[in-house]
Amino acid sequence: MIFHDRADAGQKLALALQKFKNAKNTIILALPRGGVVVGFETAEELNLPLDIIVPRKIGAPDNEEFAIGAITESGEGIFDQEIISTYDISQDYIDKTVAKEKKEAERRLKTYRGDRPSLELKDKTVIIVDDGIATGSTMRAAIKSVKTKQAKKVIVAVPTSAADSAAEIKKEVDEFICLDIPEYFGAVGAFYEVFIQTEDNEVIELLQKSEGFGK
Repeated sequence: MIFHDRADAGQKLALALQKFKNAKNTIILALPRGGVVVGFETAEELNLPLDIIVPRKIGAPDNEEFAIGAITESGEGIFDQEIISTYDISQDYIDKTVAKEKKEAERRLKTYRGDRPSLELKDKTVIIVDDGIATGSTMRAAIKSVKTKQAKKVIVAVPTSAADSAAEIKKEVDEFICLDIPEYFGAVGAFYEVFIQTEDNEVIELLQKSEGFGK
């Protein structure tokens, strides 16, 4: 399945989530930046509150796009020890990269939310949305964050996902909703006709526009 852009993917994802339309005590959490575009369209159609969650991928040395793990908003790590061992990645590199990405997570939260408080997740149904799942590291970190905040039910909803990542994430959540799990998965962007980088100002604008959702 090929989506035109993230907005198109969000609209299609909303169709698969119709049972949650106007649901009480239900929140959509999107992963910035691209996931916020998907999450906005989904939240608008379902009339659900929208907020962000900011895990950060930890990339390999000399190849930041190749994930060796991820951290939660608070800096807790989820790492692939097999990859770290195979590529002999030092603990010093991991520690420095975690510190850098934790600062970036804090910057994004402050930049995107401004003075707006985060939504309370305790005893809520939380639907975590992104534009796709490749290795699954950042999504797993997001799931860990949500569980720490005592959500009642955790759902992951994405337009597309790698099959192995989907299988792992299904084990960690109450429900996994994905529109397309292709046999071969190279990169998330391959499943979009238009996959340009989402900028900070667009995330801020969408979050501001969503303030009336679910009320």
